[in-house]
Amino acid sequence: MLTNYIKIAWKVLLRHPFYTFITLFGISLTLTVLMVLTSFLDHLIGSHYPETKRDRMLYVMLMVQRDSAKTGRSSGPMSFKFLTNYAKTLKTPERVTIFSAFNSSNAYVGSQKIKLTTKFTDADFWQVMDFNFLEGKPYNQQNITNGDHVAVITDEFRKHYFSDETESVIGKDIDIENIHYKVIGVIKGSPVTRPVTYADIYFPYTTPKSNYQRDGMRGGFMSILLAKDKSDLPAINNEFQSRISQIPLPGIENGYKYATLEAKSDPYAENFVGQILDGNAGMKAIFFGVIGFVLFMLMGLPAINLVNVNVSRIMERASEIGIRKAFGAPVKTLVWQFIVENIFITLIGGSIALGLSLIVIYLINSSGIIAYADLTINLTVFLVSVLVCLLFGLLSGVLPALRMSKLNIAEALKST
Repeated sequence: MLTNYIKIAWKVLLRHPFYTFITLFGISLTLTVLMVLTSFLDHLIGSHYPETKRDRMLYVMLMVQRDSAKTGRSSGPMSFKFLTNYAKTLKTPERVTIFSAFNSSNAYVGSQKIKLTTKFTDADFWQVMDFNFLEGKPYNQQNITNGDHVAVITDEFRKHYFSDETESVIGKDIDIENIHYKVIGVIKGSPVTRPVTYADIYFPYTTPKSNYQRDGMRGGFMSILLAKDKSDLPAINNEFQSRISQIPLPGIENGYKYATLEAKSDPYAENFVGQILDGNAGMKAIFFGVIGFVLFMLMGLPAINLVNVNVSRIMERASEIGIRKAFGAPVKTLVWQFIVENIFITLIGGSIALGLSLIVIYLINSSGIIAYADLTINLTVFLVSVLVCLLFGLLSGVLPALRMSKLNIAEALKST
């Protein structure tokens, strides 16, 4: 029966090529947008280079302090000292890294100024992350203890700073803000959409201008807690929260009197939207309003248009429906036939959309709009895309099929 439905759908598609083109164009264009959007979301929150262990990571990015009336709020990254005391000393994680947010800086090659970003890290940073070293190696604990002026640079910065791209730059000097550093490693850079790992140059935290000696709890550093196994994440979070709960309250930080203190350790996706969801009611309303509007534009409008197209396509077959009803075909059979046909057509449009999405993703990756962009149609994106195709086909086929089921036999035969 299913094969017959598909054969009928195929014959209908061949009967009106222009009508078929319009239908498939609408379906494939809509699904292309959805597939590219899904790929981009996967690029943002999925486990990708160099944060390939995100499923085992907890991100400690922000501290929030509130006064006793909860009318005042102070938030931001933490000091190196705070993270050393309350994160680095945890027993449950496999490894803990502390690193700074990226900072803006300048380098000069002759009279040419190069704008760049820098990041200060500990030695564990290179064990937690999976950077691809094109040359040399990362700095180690000995370099940090000695305060060595060493640096790991990206291949993109090497291209701009050193004229000869074929010659090794390991051991060569670079001058950043009038401070000399020796290059000990060259890595493939991280996309700017991954701010935890993105930078042009990485320094040991003991090099100048990191401010790692700052007292107090607030500063410019963040941390990642790497679990041995995903199942350890709740235990790590509990241990970290236990440490945080031992901080005496109330307290004073930079003259601000606070009564509560929060420092969460969240998986990346939760951390990604955490700051927005933790904001005021107006911010939440704007966030969910924008999400709702985008989803409506991407799913709602195309679905409504496709329903109209399907209604016209099905009603054009009114005479066929009337004859089949006259010969005793049950309504349920006809409804399922048109739903199956619609899903079949949507899957054809989805196949076309898959090809178009690969082309669009290739153009985005190669355009340089996002440095080191690595959008892909991986298994997750593919399965989500297939699910969207099926859902899209089902939703846009149900209403036309129900309308067809109510068609009177006499009215249907009149249309012949």
